Amino acid sequence: MLQQDSNDDTEDVALFDAEEETTNRPKKSKIRHPVASFFHLFFRVSAIIVYLLCELFSSSFIACMVTIILLLSCDFWAVKNVTGRLMVGLRWWNHIDEDGKSHWVFESRKASSQESKTVSEAESRIFWLGLIACPVLWVVFAFSALFSFRVKWLAVVVMGVVLQGANLYGYIRCKVGSRKNLTSMATSYLGKQFLRQTTGDGQPS
Repeated sequence: MLQQDSNDDTEDVALFDAEEETTNRPKKSKIRHPVASFFHLFFRVSAIIVYLLCELFSSSFIACMVTIILLLSCDFWAVKNVTGRLMVGLRWWNHIDEDGKSHWVFESRKASSQESKTVSEAESRIFWLGLIACPVLWVVFAFSALFSFRVKWLAVVVMGVVLQGANLYGYIRCKVGSRKNLTSMATSYLGKQFLRQTTGDGQPS
């Protein structure tokens, strides 16, 4: 399903090119894309390690800042354009139409019975764990830099929050759909919980 965020318009189209569809080959291991899984974590974890340890190995703030920003930029590109598509079948991007309007597109590969058998749960866990945990750490670093008056590092930390937070937001939108869908899911969940409490049998009606 393709979800196009332009006045909350949604339409169904084919996702990805034909050559990008999964093939009917046997699943040899839990991790089907080891290279993608490695680089999904490598750049973002490396940026965090450099941020934490750079002052121990280098006295040059500029060198540390440039290294961290390069790692964050590589991570943003790799996660947005490669690892999300390969590991979980999600993709988000932006395009400009003929009228000059900007459209945000959030895509999710339609699951088939054959594809569901080859989906790697290990890759999915790696993807979402790295996608969620690292932005949370950058938020913690932001508060730490703010309260410790490390003003020169604040811009670097904010860059980490923005770049990794953008990917997190984009893939959450791909996963759960538009804001309307997210609201309806929350309403449906609360309704089911209310029915379980009122009926007392633990099963939604």
